[in-house]
Amino acid sequence: MNISIPVIAGLVILGLLGIGLYALLAVRNLIKIIIALQIMVKGVLVAFILAGRLQGDMVTAQSMALVVIVADTIVAVVGLALAVQIRRHTGKLDTTALTTLRR
Repeated sequence: MNISIPVIAGLVILGLLGIGLYALLAVRNLIKIIIALQIMVKGVLVAFILAGRLQGDMVTAQSMALVVIVADTIVAVVGLALAVQIRRHTGKLDTTALTTLRR
């Protein structure tokens, strides 16, 4: 049985997006939410590379993937910094503890 590379990449994309979405909806820990977002972004990166391969323009796909990696890293750093500050303030990393931050 021969399975082509686009089919494998499509399955990887769907798998990463599915795992990330499930984890995003199932957990309440802030760090795990950030990890779930990272998993979903990795699926998008594979989709960009697959689209570039199918269109025959790998340079554009790779440059878009690089921009997404940089933006994703910035979002992750800011999210983790926010999680650290929430942990210091509330003593928990649970998203339900965020309701106590109201004045």
